[in-house]
Amino acid sequence: MDLKFTILCLATVLLLATSLVYGVKFLRKQNYLLGLEWLVVTLSTSNLLIYLLSQAKLPYSISYFCDAFSRAFGIPVIATAGLMAVTHRYAPSKFLDIVFFAGSIAGTAFLVSADIMAKPLPYFYLFMWTAFSIYLAYFAYRLLRAGENRHALGVILALVSGQAIASIYDFYKIPGDEEQVIFFTLALTTWSYMLAQLYYAYGALERVEAA
Repeated sequence: MDLKFTILCLATVLLLATSLVYGVKFLRKQNYLLGLEWLVVTLSTSNLLIYLLSQAKLPYSISYFCDAFSRAFGIPVIATAGLMAVTHRYAPSKFLDIVFFAGSIAGTAFLVSADIMAKPLPYFYLFMWTAFSIYLAYFAYRLLRAGENRHALGVILALVSGQAIASIYDFYKIPGDEEQVIFFTLALTTWSYMLAQLYYAYGALERVEAA
């Protein structure tokens, strides 16, 4: 096991732990959209880790589907709706939460299985993540307006780094990184930071709204 592979495994464990811890924390806040989406990331990364260590095909397939789910709908749609609890006082019913996830699962199944989507799919992922980045810019603005400058800066950093990963993901390979070990290490670390930062930024706006 070479050093780069070891670091990739550690980055996978980091995202697994981060998504699990903050997913549970969101569930305790009764924000099921954010909590369950964070746990989808946990499911994805746990299976990714099993695949990296064993090369088993089933964990790879599960991780691939969960990754597609999060990139296409989980983060851009579900997480945005969850964050709107503190920016727009949006509180969907549990039934609507189920609809969000059921619709996203169905949409993801179509995206990864339909031949017609093979070529446009990378552009769809990029479009959806860019839409999420636009919302994050608004989220950072709300933090600034509330005087939460440190959290606003943290969200902006998450926005920029996350958008960079999304823009590179399917379109560019780092020279000398044919197996994309370096890229995925950066991506997993970036997502770990984003999931943690959004929890604390959410809490900051939640306190402001409560006051």
